[in-house]
Amino acid sequence: MLKGIDNRLNAEVLACLRAMGHGDVLIVADTNFPSDSVARATVTGRLLRMENLTCAEAINAILSVLPLDTFVDDFAGRMEVVGKPDEIPTVQAEVQAEIDRAEGRARKMVSIERFAFYDMARKSYAVIQTGERRFYGCFMLRKGVIPPEA
Repeated sequence: MLKGIDNRLNAEVLACLRAMGHGDVLIVADTNFPSDSVARATVTGRLLRMENLTCAEAINAILSVLPLDTFVDDFAGRMEVVGKPDEIPTVQAEVQAEIDRAEGRARKMVSIERFAFYDMARKSYAVIQTGERRFYGCFMLRKGVIPPEA
């Protein structure tokens, strides 16, 4: 246990978040996503887990230490519902609320077509599988920077 670090962030996840650089992509996925096989193709080459959490809970913990990229429009993304790309399921609305809270303002995630999301996930830095059982609980976060102190 560490002071000031969300206890939902395990050692493997913290090490990964610390090692990522500006622009690196993190995938946070539900239990139905093919996380293990996709994670084998990532930079880390292995699956990370936050199994007892919903996607919103996991992303809340992650965003307590991970800055989101401010230089690009695709700082965060969600997997589109097949055949209904504009539909926002409850799980995605919850994650959007966590992003807005962390950013201190409304900042809309981009939508990513299902197979394009799989392709992006394979090229990502890492995949974290959560305990989320609701469909379309699959998200992309792009790491930003922490500016120097004034």
